[in-house]
Amino acid sequence: MGTNIVDVFDLYAKQYDKWFETIEGKALFKTEVEAVRLIIKDLRKPFLEVGAGTGRFAKELGIEFGIDPSSEALEIAKQRGIKVRKAKGEDLPFKDETFGAVFILFTLCFVDNPLMVLAEAKRALKKDGGLIVGIINRESRPWGQLYIRKKAESHPIYRHASFFGINEVAEMIGKTGMAIEKYSSALCPLPSEKPYKEGVRNGLIEGSGFVCILARKLKC
Repeated sequence: MGTNIVDVFDLYAKQYDKWFETIEGKALFKTEVEAVRLIIKDLRKPFLEVGAGTGRFAKELGIEFGIDPSSEALEIAKQRGIKVRKAKGEDLPFKDETFGAVFILFTLCFVDNPLMVLAEAKRALKKDGGLIVGIINRESRPWGQLYIRKKAESHPIYRHASFFGINEVAEMIGKTGMAIEKYSSALCPLPSEKPYKEGVRNGLIEGSGFVCILARKLKC
């Protein structure tokens, strides 16, 4: 993450975390967690989340370790029992082949060098370990456009984001030498269709607002 976005997350950490207690926040969080769970059933701990923020996803998904450059966010994550380190995804403070899975959820759009973050995640993975990348799909007509509009309207957080399409992320993952194994999809209804009752789906569904990718570090 660049300096500006780190300052923003330091400033808004508590406010951002409280959003998940709203009706909308609870519904979206539940759906996104289900999408991640759908593709991680055969992965073995220990787990690391890059860009763990306040630790909500880490706690819910049983991720023990988290890194983030925001001190304020990490303080909240620590209270949730996450073992945290202040660091950036481009330079993970862990030895090679430490983790059975590395999670990058909603973080890739905020980092300085996405390809370097993915390469560092690969380095930290054990052989045959899994990389889980969750993104807001820029190509999703309802959801992608919603967040692009937030960026254009200078939302305090999303104005710093660079949203990606699925093919862009898949191409970056391929450049690291990892192989994509599975997809899951969620948030197919329009953002105005509340509450969000639709469940998650296996595979890549066109128009999905949230897409989760499992890539595997190949055994040498």
